[in-house]
Amino acid sequence: MTQVAEPITDRPVGATGATVPHWIGGRRVAGTSGRRGPVFDPARGTIAREVDFASVEEVDAAVAAASAAFPAWRATSLSKRTEIMFRIRNLVDAHRREIAAHMTAEHGKVPSDALGEVARGLENLEFACGVPHLLKGGYSEQVSGGVDVYQIRQPLGVVAGITPFNFPAMVPMWMFANAIACGNTFILKPSEKDPSAGIYLGELLAEAGVPDGVFNVVNGDKVAVDRILEHPHIAAVSFVGSTPIAKYIYETGTRHGKRVQALGGAKNHMVVLPDADIDMAADAAVSAAYGSSGERCMAVATVVAVGAVADPLVEAIGKRLPKISIGPGSDPDAEMGPLVTGQHRDKVVSYLDSAVAQGAEVVADGRNHELFKGSDGFFLGVSLIDKVTPEMDCYRDEIFGPVLTVTRVGTYDDALKLVNENPYGNGTAIFTRDGGAARQYQFDVNVGMVGINVPIPVPVAYYSFGGWKGSLFGDLHMYGPEGIQFYTRGKVVTSRWPDPGTSKVDLGFPRTR
Repeated sequence: MTQVAEPITDRPVGATGATVPHWIGGRRVAGTSGRRGPVFDPARGTIAREVDFASVEEVDAAVAAASAAFPAWRATSLSKRTEIMFRIRNLVDAHRREIAAHMTAEHGKVPSDALGEVARGLENLEFACGVPHLLKGGYSEQVSGGVDVYQIRQPLGVVAGITPFNFPAMVPMWMFANAIACGNTFILKPSEKDPSAGIYLGELLAEAGVPDGVFNVVNGDKVAVDRILEHPHIAAVSFVGSTPIAKYIYETGTRHGKRVQALGGAKNHMVVLPDADIDMAADAAVSAAYGSSGERCMAVATVVAVGAVADPLVEAIGKRLPKISIGPGSDPDAEMGPLVTGQHRDKVVSYLDSAVAQGAEVVADGRNHELFKGSDGFFLGVSLIDKVTPEMDCYRDEIFGPVLTVTRVGTYDDALKLVNENPYGNGTAIFTRDGGAARQYQFDVNVGMVGINVPIPVPVAYYSFGGWKGSLFGDLHMYGPEGIQFYTRGKVVTSRWPDPGTSKVDLGFPRTR
């Protein structure tokens, strides 16, 4: 038997000292497994609250609630579902600062970055508000004498999303917006590092009129993940995270008969050709590398400097780094906050040591920042590593922190070869004034998302997000049109309404003419 937690109006989900519960069947539900995990305040380096970890039985309770809600939700008219989606969109818009505050408190994002995340999530809600158009099928009249054929798209049933710590609001909106708009019911398993935004979204969806059980949240660790992947009543799973875990999610989920899209890691390259605007390229590299402390799957990790552009470009980037304001989200001047945990910060720092040992040149060392030395928070200043080669750890691994590496190559062909031989294929960018070179790059490069003089080429919501190679397991990208495909399946109907007395027995193979 589940225990109902106190109403959120009595104790905010993100309150200091509170325990973050689950959201099942339209209610906050306190965990009964006896297992919990710490949720840190990254700016202070202290445990701010705990989060309940779901047992197998609690995941089953969420699936049961979603399964019970599915028949009525699927039967709800498109116009009614659309009305509810508009309400969700409006409530998220009205409460964007509260959502952002949860991210600042648990992830460490400064408010401008957190609000930007909510804004990009809203785009996906707005796209899903067009679901009546998106679910239109096709119709062919008179394919044979008196026979018509048409296709319709129908929801899958109960679906689940397993989301990362770096976007605790936007990535869930990538998933649940299309999923529930198409008539599915949804179970969210957010990161245990910053779970409060997911519960808050559950509150907003309930206020918007989403029926109980249509949207559920189970917090937890591998126990919850594995039960989601194995549960026979979950039809599909979406995932965003590291490549090793994405591969595990894909292999385990598909082995249990599920449709799976699993987005993995990245090593995004920004190629800068000799004719590029140096100031524009330097501004873009700094913005894309250090925003959100580098904890973005679309962050620029490596600048590929072609030919003579290398020295002036590295100099220009270096001049911009001391101007970046680093501090907690409570500091209105802060442009970059702490990393999510102390353990993660220490892992990022290790790449600075290995870079020097392996022959690279550390131009700027984030350990010299005063907050790294004198704060209990998980702060690290910005770092720039030059003369990096593909054999080095700082190039091979996804660092996921405020570290930008520079690899120098001689020609465009060398740059292309470097990018195409990398095992990741999430995003890339090219900076140049040459339209022919830019067009050739988008034609040649084996990467899922390409920016031309745009450093973070995250598609707008009416396209779809996804990489190639080790950055995606599955055949459909996330959100946008491919998101609609992922959360529905096609059904083809062949119909005939004959006049009485015209039918006959015919054992031959059916023909259309």
